[in-house]
Amino acid sequence: MESLTNRKKVVEQKPMTFLERIYLPAIFQGLGITMKHFFRKKATIQYPDVKREFSTNFRGIHSLKRDEEGRERCTACGLCALSCPAEAITMIAAERKPGEEALYREEKYAATYEINMLRCIFCGFCEEACPKEAIYLDGDIPPANFDRDNFIYGKDKLVEPIHKK
Repeated sequence: MESLTNRKKVVEQKPMTFLERIYLPAIFQGLGITMKHFFRKKATIQYPDVKREFSTNFRGIHSLKRDEEGRERCTACGLCALSCPAEAITMIAAERKPGEEALYREEKYAATYEINMLRCIFCGFCEEACPKEAIYLDGDIPPANFDRDNFIYGKDKLVEPIHKK
């Protein structure tokens, strides 16, 4: 039967040679490739036993910094929340009460400061917008979790611990 387009190609089927029929050259060629990959450097790391080194401009988990006297630097100005394109930062400001001068640097402080790590895109705009140098993205990789509520980081996870001298 003749085709309509005449583009049909006839494939020649040559009979296999003796070496091709026993497949031994192809098997040894495959074993050679496998043995060559045994002695190469591994492409993966054995996490968590081995941790990968990050570049100097790596952005990890946020941290709220303290000043030299151990007071919180954040003054709840809200510039970090305004600059966040993902709207991941929420805060509630409060007035400092008498007797809390050792805790907060300014008269206004962030009573509630939360970052939704599921929304955060680690762009670093919050870090750049902060006039008091209170927030940095200098932490580790955000840990995995099964519960969505554990990805909302409050001040308990964000404020760096007090360094006692």
